[in-house]
Amino acid sequence: MSRIWITGYRSYELEIFKDDDPKLKVISSVLNDTLKNQIESGANWLITGAQLGVEQWAVNTASELKSTYPEFKIAVMLPFTEFGNQWNESNQAKLSQILTKADFTDSVSHAPYQSPRQLRAYQHFMLTHTDQAILLYDPEHPGKSKYDYDLIQKWRENHPYPLDLIDFDDLQDAANEYAENQNNSFNLD
Repeated sequence: MSRIWITGYRSYELEIFKDDDPKLKVISSVLNDTLKNQIESGANWLITGAQLGVEQWAVNTASELKSTYPEFKIAVMLPFTEFGNQWNESNQAKLSQILTKADFTDSVSHAPYQSPRQLRAYQHFMLTHTDQAILLYDPEHPGKSKYDYDLIQKWRENHPYPLDLIDFDDLQDAANEYAENQNNSFNLD
């Protein structure tokens, strides 16, 4: 069994505020290719959170891949109960939708938010219940995922734990390839 933790930027950190943002098409394509490669290499679980951004996009992508890879499972772990309750109605609806796409959901802490200790417990849970991490994150452009990135780097000092980074250069390459493919599809007669 191989379990992958995918996390990364929040949608607002990438200035993606609408579901039809062209940047999201590129990110979804990268997540699709990344997950497909992982599944074909033996990964059978995606374990992620439900933050707006990379985590929710990864769940959506994994859910779409289940038609081709029905054995692949999705777990959405929340750091605490009532996660997302402070979000606006639209974002709460997105969270609800994400949870329905998962094969398993739970909260690491079975209490509402009380302290940063719950977030650290969540990170520890993710590290100890996954075999590797994929972060859509660029260390030269810090965001909230810096905490996960730093913790994973520290964890790797004493544990074999592969980390794949998808950085802004990777995204730019994917955007160029996506644009080229779009242009080629218009040139076909």
